[in-house]
Amino acid sequence: MLPLRDTEEIETFPFITISLIVINSFIFAYVYFTAISTPNPDQYLASIYLKYGLVPTRVLSSHPFGLGYLTFITSIFLHGSWSHLIFNMLFLWIFGNNVEDYLGHFHFLIFYLLSGIFASLIQILTMGKSSVPVIGASGAIAGTMGAYFLLFPRSRIRTLVFIFFFITIIEIPAPVYLLIWFLSQLFEGLSNFGVASDIAFFAHIGGFIFGLFYALLIGKHAGRKRRYLYYI
Repeated sequence: MLPLRDTEEIETFPFITISLIVINSFIFAYVYFTAISTPNPDQYLASIYLKYGLVPTRVLSSHPFGLGYLTFITSIFLHGSWSHLIFNMLFLWIFGNNVEDYLGHFHFLIFYLLSGIFASLIQILTMGKSSVPVIGASGAIAGTMGAYFLLFPRSRIRTLVFIFFFITIIEIPAPVYLLIWFLSQLFEGLSNFGVASDIAFFAHIGGFIFGLFYALLIGKHAGRKRRYLYYI
């Protein structure tokens, strides 16, 4: 199921969300086109990912105030392929602009970065022996999706659905769509626990849970009071 847009209107211009999309896209394009101009693109990309990606074994062995901890931030702005970038930015646009509209611009930026950091922490706790760099904005975006789940329970997601050779667009209640997404990540994460994977499922799970509790504890005290929340 591919989300296309949501039905929730925004009242402020989402310049943080747009800025994040532009920055992520610029960094990926710069790294990609620099790589293909080198004699060995794969080697160049590997060096970038190792230097700026989050490597669990390196972080766990780093000095508490070492430079390795900066990769909690730098890794959020790296992507491994065009499809990785495009799908992440699509999800960021659909869910990010509304959460930014609710929390406020600066508040949303802090929340986004905290979501990414917490998502990386969960990935390290579950895959601490891995020396494979973790890159991508999906942990931070998962946090945004978790917050959206609570902040916009009445929203609906226009979704492109593929059923064998049949393709259609349907509207799915946002909580249903997000719950299905979260459960799929949880299932995949538990099924592949301890096994090397191209997808950091536990970062997605950790980010979503962080966003959920952030919205529960802080979100209801911020933003426009006209919004409706789930209370648990």
